[in-house]
Amino acid sequence: MAAGDGRIPLGRGVVISLSELELRTSRSSGPGGQGVNTTDSKVELRWDVRHSPALNDTQRALILEQLASRINADGILVLQGSEHRSQHRNREAVIARLQTLVGDALTPQRPRRATRPTRGAKERRLEDKRARASTKELRRRPED
Repeated sequence: MAAGDGRIPLGRGVVISLSELELRTSRSSGPGGQGVNTTDSKVELRWDVRHSPALNDTQRALILEQLASRINADGILVLQGSEHRSQHRNREAVIARLQTLVGDALTPQRPRRATRPTRGAKERRLEDKRARASTKELRRRPED
C-alpha cells in the first residue's frame, strides 16, 4: 500500500509519487443498499505510463508491452475499483491492483526450456493412437 509520505512502491525498485496518479470517484453500481445512490464509492485510477518520471526507458517499454490491453492510446493506464462499499477501501484496492499489475509486468519472464517427451510418454501416445485406429476400423462398413 502507499507509504505515509505519498509514495507508492510498485516493485523492482520502482516508486511513484501519489501526485502522478489521478483518482476520480463516481457512483458505483455494486453493493451498498440505499447509499449506493448517493455515495461516490467507485474509484477510477489513471496513471500516465508514457510520461512517468519514475520509469526508465526499459521499464516503460516493458509496462507498455505487458499491459497493452489496459493502456489507452495516450499511454494512460486506467483501473477501476468498485468491489467495496466504501470509497476508501476501493481506493486502497485499486492502488494494490496497480502495484500487483506493474510488479508482475516488470518481473522478467523466464525463458521456456525445451524438453523431450519420455519413452513412456511416447509409448502411451502410440498405444492410444493404435486403439483409436482400431476403434475407427471397427466402425467401417464390412467388405464383401
